[in-house]
Amino acid sequence: MVATPPCQGMSVANHKKKNDEIKRNSLVIESVDLIKQIKPRFFILENVPSFYKTGCIDKNDNLLEIGTMIEQNLSGDYRLYDEVINFKNFGANSSRTRTLVIGVCKEFKDFTSALEFFPDFKEEKTLKEVIGSLKPLSWGEYDSADFYHSFRTYPKHMQEWIKDLKEGQSAFENTELNKKPHRIVGNKIVLNISKNGDKYKRQKYHSVAPCIHTRNDQMASQNTIHPKDDRVFSIRELMLLMNIPSRFRWLDLELQELNALNQQEKEKISKQNEMNIRQSIGEAVPTIIFKQIALKIKNFMSQIHLSYKEIIKFIDLHSLSEPQNLKRFILENKNKIARASLVSLAEMANSKRIEKSAYFTNPFIVNEIAKLLPSFKQESVTIIEPSVGCGNFLSALFKKYASVKKVYLKCIDIDKNSLEILEILYKDCIPNNFEIELICTDFLAYECGKVDLIVGNPPFGKTHERFKGYSLGLTHLAGIFLEKSLKLANFTAMVMPKSLLNTKEYAETRTKLEKKGVGAILDFGELGFKGVLVETIAIVTQKSKEILARSLPLNLSIKQKPSYIFDKQLPYWVIYRNAFFDKVFHSMQFGLFEVFRDRQITHSVLVKNGIRVIKSRNIDENGKIISVENYDSYIQKEVLNPFKIASFLDRDDVYLTPNMTYKPRILKKEKGYVVNGSVAILIPKNPISLSKKQCDYISSVGFRDFYKIARNYQTRTLNIDSMSCFWFGVLKDS
Repeated sequence: MVATPPCQGMSVANHKKKNDEIKRNSLVIESVDLIKQIKPRFFILENVPSFYKTGCIDKNDNLLEIGTMIEQNLSGDYRLYDEVINFKNFGANSSRTRTLVIGVCKEFKDFTSALEFFPDFKEEKTLKEVIGSLKPLSWGEYDSADFYHSFRTYPKHMQEWIKDLKEGQSAFENTELNKKPHRIVGNKIVLNISKNGDKYKRQKYHSVAPCIHTRNDQMASQNTIHPKDDRVFSIRELMLLMNIPSRFRWLDLELQELNALNQQEKEKISKQNEMNIRQSIGEAVPTIIFKQIALKIKNFMSQIHLSYKEIIKFIDLHSLSEPQNLKRFILENKNKIARASLVSLAEMANSKRIEKSAYFTNPFIVNEIAKLLPSFKQESVTIIEPSVGCGNFLSALFKKYASVKKVYLKCIDIDKNSLEILEILYKDCIPNNFEIELICTDFLAYECGKVDLIVGNPPFGKTHERFKGYSLGLTHLAGIFLEKSLKLANFTAMVMPKSLLNTKEYAETRTKLEKKGVGAILDFGELGFKGVLVETIAIVTQKSKEILARSLPLNLSIKQKPSYIFDKQLPYWVIYRNAFFDKVFHSMQFGLFEVFRDRQITHSVLVKNGIRVIKSRNIDENGKIISVENYDSYIQKEVLNPFKIASFLDRDDVYLTPNMTYKPRILKKEKGYVVNGSVAILIPKNPISLSKKQCDYISSVGFRDFYKIARNYQTRTLNIDSMSCFWFGVLKDS
């Protein structure tokens, strides 16, 4: 589905709610509704550069940016990519800066990203290259071989204004008063108003053609005068400038029939139809843009895309865990099976995958990160992919930086086989502006100077090695990769464990990120890696007045001030913080407890009689201890005694709360039992006795909603530790 609805420019900030503006932009709402009803596999939206920032009134009468409205309505079912591009750099024969939005249904999220369907970068053409071969025209002339190449006449006295203009000059630059655009009032010359300097302006043959507007029939409109002839562009020239095929029929008559008409008949038909044709061209999208997108869709749909189960089957069937078999299989199938499927297959076939903690980066993750990568104005850019694997990010980088004159891309990986497979997969499609260096080494041992961008998905495994120059608490490779990237790169975009937001291990790393500047935090939840139960985010560094915090599982997107997220009153970053959170936060006193969780009582030491061991399900939703059939557990005293938890057996000055839950509840511990690791022990920093009201509040809907935000809507990383125990507080008014 393709939609190019009219968009009346108005910012949300300055919107005056004019009825006509709201009505025009309602067609954008209708277009989105049609996409939701029709459910096409792909959709394309094309509009003015300010399209995404322009205001609209949604179905609930809310004023919001069109981009926000599109994301809210469609990102649940589609992977979207939007960018403001000038079509002249993508095959169009004239300048035309527009917002292009492409949506790909989630059915294909494992196989492609929306960015890959964007048109390809091409060198721009000059006006002379496009229309220079057409014959010059005299006043009122029709080319005998082409009815649509004709001289559109105008009041004869206006020719005096433009006849002596050089290329690039406007008639308002004439020195003689009577040669400037004017009208006669009484006996006086009154000059016309020139606001933009592009009216009555002769175009340059050796520059790119200007944007074609609807009023291309008038010299008083923007950039309409031919470089040599004293006229506006002919319909044929406009068609060439908008990449409209010569075979396109504007009228019921064939071109040969039109050419055979006499002058009077030609003028009559022109009078009846020319304005409609010209305005249609001015409203159009250069056909080369949609043609490229259509061909990419066609090519994608014709390829074989392998599901997770099919990939596993292929690996077993063809013994692809053996590197030579894998390389042979890829070479034989690279023109049949889609590259994303081959990359996924290669990653899964890698027998060292679990050992390296390297996981295939899903195309939809790449798509979302690519949206937030910086644009570069300099002629050369150096990029590092520090754990490149088989090249999941390469296609996106090729598209994103197609307009940069020279890109030096350093692809680093510790696994030689991965780099060899990457070379097989990509050697035929490396753009001319990219110079790729494959480096088989450990990124942490690699030495280089400053680079522009580091982007990638580092290994998530633990390390016992201590690296100098990095935060002392780091035990995961991902954190060390990130910190090294912060040192080397002006911009960094990395997939990271979601625990980066809140655990003690990453406290120093968060401080370093705050100094560097954070532009966006993308929360993928558990959607990041197929078959791997780990929550992931992407962190994008950039000095910015606002940080985009976006949750894909919740379809939630908000912009926050850095000082709001990095508030030192909080124990860690709370990225979805809002007014409701603040209200609860200011009504309570926090940071009252330390925490202890048992790591020694395992299932193997539990028995049916002895000292009771309370587990998470033994604490009901109201904070009461209950018995659960075939679940209750006990431990013998002599087995318990060597364990640290034994010191809590006869304590009743501490509190208990189940671990790993969005339904927090709290109760005072009594003497005579212990707990296992599924229950956290909250130890007051100072003597404290919580009232029933206080304990009940922790179990309330209001506090639980607050707690979800405080925990950044985590699911797998809900452990109650030294950081998160902060949130078990007391109401100030009691």
